[in-house]
Amino acid sequence: MSARRVMRYQSGDELAEGVAHRLAHEIVRLQGRQPRVDLCLTGGRIANRIYSALATAPEGSQVDPSQLHVWWGDDRFVPAGDPDRNSLQSLIQLSKAFHLDPANTHVMPAADGKADPDEAAYSYAQEIGDTIFDICLLGMGPDGHVASLFPGHPAFVPDTSQIAVGVTEAPKPPPERISITLPVINRSERVWFLVSGAEKADAVQRVFAGDQSLPASLVHGVTETCWMIDPEASAGLPRYNCVL
Repeated sequence: MSARRVMRYQSGDELAEGVAHRLAHEIVRLQGRQPRVDLCLTGGRIANRIYSALATAPEGSQVDPSQLHVWWGDDRFVPAGDPDRNSLQSLIQLSKAFHLDPANTHVMPAADGKADPDEAAYSYAQEIGDTIFDICLLGMGPDGHVASLFPGHPAFVPDTSQIAVGVTEAPKPPPERISITLPVINRSERVWFLVSGAEKADAVQRVFAGDQSLPASLVHGVTETCWMIDPEASAGLPRYNCVL
């Protein structure tokens, strides 16, 4: 289990541009060492800004899309064309930077393809199998949730043997979702948290204070756990926790 490291950016714009450069550079570095790279994506405002910024990151032109497998940590269980879909939002932005191979693009099942979130989660779990993500990107909600694992929700079981779970009655809309589980996140080589906004500051502070009731507190990568945050989100952290 790797120790948490914090990279504090000066603004949301700098975070988006800086992480885009870092992500493209890391993908290129890994592609020089191994035959494929497995990247797990997150949804959300700051994540989509990062994906958009990949189009102007100089390192992005060196990425080989044929070696890149793309996954999602969670998605909304709505029809495939619904604009609420994390995967749809992500792919619109990523298409500006890469021509992803459809065979390597592992989108979670949609509501017009599966009967319910549990069936969709089972299908996605079969697809993931024993895949280990080289990089797992995560956002965090103001309540400390990650992917669609919400604190106190029945779908959040830290020591589960399941790979993915269906989520119903989620505390934020839409109520039906699919999520990978904590053990799958924690077997990732690198976990990068992308956190922006003053509304996240309290949860960030609680995570670093060790509040085990928050799913984000239980997340770590095998070789790297890095929090990439802006000043508003990191307002409650002491400076000695941060590196530039």
